[in-house]
Formats: sequence, structure tokens, C-alpha cells
Amino acid sequence: MSKDLLVCVEDGVLRVVINRPAKHNPLSRAVLTQLQDVFDAHRDDTTLVLAVLRGAGEKSFAAGGDLRDLEPLRSPDEARALFDLGNAAFNAIRQFPLPVVAALNGVALGGGAELAAACDYRIAAPHAKIGFVQGTLNIPTAWGGASDLAASVGPSTALGLLAEARVLDAQAALRAGLVDAVAPEGAGFNAAVDRLLASWRRQKPQVMRAFKWAVAARKFGLPREAADPRDRALFAAAWCHADHWAAAQGILDKETGK
Repeated sequence: MSKDLLVCVEDGVLRVVINRPAKHNPLSRAVLTQLQDVFDAHRDDTTLVLAVLRGAGEKSFAAGGDLRDLEPLRSPDEARALFDLGNAAFNAIRQFPLPVVAALNGVALGGGAELAAACDYRIAAPHAKIGFVQGTLNIPTAWGGASDLAASVGPSTALGLLAEARVLDAQAALRAGLVDAVAPEGAGFNAAVDRLLASWRRQKPQVMRAFKWAVAARKFGLPREAADPRDRALFAAAWCHADHWAAAQGILDKETGK
């Protein structure tokens, strides 16, 4: 993997870091390709319970698309190819079978805000900011971010954020529903994220896969008749798993005084 993306698996957590802090962690075509490759490569890892995505340093999660890299793309065909490239990368995150948490260690602007919105849950550092500022470049969202934004905050609020190109601080983003938690002041951000996710990390992989599917099916607007077969299969697998029976036996033993 390129030095632009740092990847490790630790205690059931896939940790992915966009490692371009000197340039505020912009999303180049190479980074987008690598993001897709990483999440696709770990889809079938049955030891994982979740993934955490963040930017390197303390200033930027991802400060949008890499304009130096994207500026030469001028034709409609090149623009469509750029859309397809970024959307495929973000779909690898949206469709990753386990929850993906965006740890917003700093600003997330434009394409960086879209990347955060493509994740399932967002934790912001106290100084983090997020803004869908694409309108300042006279373009719409490039990689499905408007739909993700609307799913998080509702259509009317999403439209306002897009049209006004507002940049929200962490607390304003929390009130709007754009982030789900803000780390406490004065705490190391990585440690704070781990503390906030401690209960998540105690869940079993097969259970977290079922949770992700159920929530994602709702987010993507799948009708119940389309979602139920997968729900059913994941429930049956978890019900029959030894982890379930060990937990159930523990409750039964308490009831009988064992």
C-alpha cells in the first residue's frame, strides 16, 4: 500500500489513515483507488468488528479533492470517469459489511465531507469542522454525498447546507445530526475515539455484520421485502453461533443459581 494510506488491523478494528498531512489530506485519484482497494480487501475478514477512518495529523480529516491532481480533467468523459472512480471508492465504504466510523480529527471539506458522510458514524474532535462547500467551486457533490447528507440530516437541512456552503464546527454539526459524537476537550483524540467505541468493540463480528446490514438497508431505501432475506440469514447465523449460546447459558445459569 502507498504511503498515502496507512492501514492496520488491531484487536478486531480495521484502521485506515489518509496520510497526506502536509497537503491537508486531499483526495487524489490514487487515494480514492487505494480506499476502494483497502475496503474491498477486508470485506471477508471474519475477525473484524468495525473500521475507523481518519486523517493524519490534527488539522485535516480530508480537505476535499486534490485539485492539483484533478485540475487536468476537463472533458465530460474525464468528469464522468472521476465520478465513477470516487463513487466506487465511497461505495466500498457504504457497502462494507461492518460499521465504518469516520474519526474527524480536523476539517472535512467538499469531498472530505462526502467521505465522512459515506461512513456509518462520525466522531468529531472538538476543533473539527465539516462543510459541503462544493458550491463555492460551482459544482455539486461528486460522489453521492448529497444523498448521504440527506439521509443523515433530512432533505431540507441538507439542501440548506449544500446551497449555503456552510462550514459547521463540531458542536453545530452535532446539533444538525451531521456528526454523532464529539470527543471531550483535553483528551487525546485517538484515545477518546477508542473510549467512545469501547462497547462497539465488545460486540461479536457476526452481530456487527447484522447490525450494519439492517441499518444500511434502511439508509439505502431498500423495501422490507428486499432486505428481509439477508436479515433472516444473518439472524440465523448469529443465533446458531456458539457465542450466542454461551451468552444465553450464562443468563440461564444465573437464573438457576449456578
